Amino acid sequence: MARRFEDTASTPTVLPRRTSGAPHILIVGGGYVGMYTALRLQKKLRSELRRGEVQITVVDPQSYMTYQPFLPEAAAGNLSPRHVVAPLRRVLPKATVLNARMTELNHEDRWAIVQPIAGPPKRISYDYLVMAAGSVSRTLPIPGLAEFGVGFKTIGEAIHLRNHVLAQLDIAESTEDEAIRRKALTFVFVGGGFAGVEALAELEDMARTATKDLRNVSVQDMRFVLVEAADRILPEVGPDMGRWTAEQLRGRGIDVKMKTFLNSAAGQRIELSDGSSFEAGTLVWTAGVKAAPVLRDTDLPLDERGRVKATEYLTVKGLVRAYTAGDNAAVPDLTTDGEFCAPNAQHAVRQAKVLADNIVASMRGKTLKPYVHNYAGSVAGLGLYKGVAHIYGVKVKGVAAWFMHRTYHLSRVPTFNRKVKVLADWTLALFFKRETISLGSIEQPRAEFELASRDDAKAA
Repeated sequence: MARRFEDTASTPTVLPRRTSGAPHILIVGGGYVGMYTALRLQKKLRSELRRGEVQITVVDPQSYMTYQPFLPEAAAGNLSPRHVVAPLRRVLPKATVLNARMTELNHEDRWAIVQPIAGPPKRISYDYLVMAAGSVSRTLPIPGLAEFGVGFKTIGEAIHLRNHVLAQLDIAESTEDEAIRRKALTFVFVGGGFAGVEALAELEDMARTATKDLRNVSVQDMRFVLVEAADRILPEVGPDMGRWTAEQLRGRGIDVKMKTFLNSAAGQRIELSDGSSFEAGTLVWTAGVKAAPVLRDTDLPLDERGRVKATEYLTVKGLVRAYTAGDNAAVPDLTTDGEFCAPNAQHAVRQAKVLADNIVASMRGKTLKPYVHNYAGSVAGLGLYKGVAHIYGVKVKGVAAWFMHRTYHLSRVPTFNRKVKVLADWTLALFFKRETISLGSIEQPRAEFELASRDDAKAA
């Protein structure tokens, strides 16, 4: 059960409703499920929203939704980072977007506590709940991982990795110390799912291009290592295509290690379960996700993996006027007995549509519809003109799969504006060379100013 505020000093302020008595739909999370649900509700409840007969509030720390399948291309410089995100306020003009984190929720009494980016916490009352808090990286207590590793779920992480990998090449280009060079040119990716394989493949492809402008670093000097605990990679595309992908990566000089675990990364020294040990300048962790931890601070029913228990109607099990979908929900897969829907974008976008329709049906006293979707398959990009796909039982690889990957995700990226900009980025890339410049200094924008200030202070 959610905790109640009893200390008056910490009692949050109460957000007033814009229209007294109007049903209030609270959407926690502005990712796939949150944004697409709100977008659908705007369409289905257009008249009600215009007359002030219903209200929608979206709570998310960010003011944008990230289209995660494009993160690898953003990291590789094929897409502008701004074109990988959709601004929530522009996409959802009829909803109130509150940049805050939900810290507590009591559905029995219909209130939530949110912590804005700045200022005191606020208490929001609501009538309908959509829990779409999503997921976070699932880590393990491995020495050095928290201090050294970086995930690959946000646009910030993707751009950081781009700058970091290019900076490592700059380090290697500018030193004669062989130990420093070897460490800088060693890149380790843990996790052989979509995120890990696509991030590795795209960044390796980018680094390969960058070496053409370097005098002291060649493709052969770089070492990319993929570490996967299972006996295959990309399980979503099937065993045959997974083996083909591993062969293709190895053909590019990438060391693919399966049935292998990361034992330690302390001191930036990688120690693997196969006995190998070496220093690396880069460690990327993509070994799975888990439901958002904030769910533990609610009175919603959770399963053993911390996910909200959902019904096939995308309602929260045992509760009324509570809905959930996406990574943070255990949604029954009606196409496979006893299984749950996979936490991916394909399910999330389709679930959001059904969820929004069911909220509208509930408000209008109509029958809810179950969520049923036969998994169409998967596509993965492996760098420019390289890909793998398994769609409706058909296996495709190479340039054709790469084209399918881009075409599919272009059709799914939200808003016409974003589609045009993404297409423009790709078109320009056909005629102009990809930029491979590290802008890591943008992560410490005050460093030069502070240095100048210290010098002036000494001079004085």
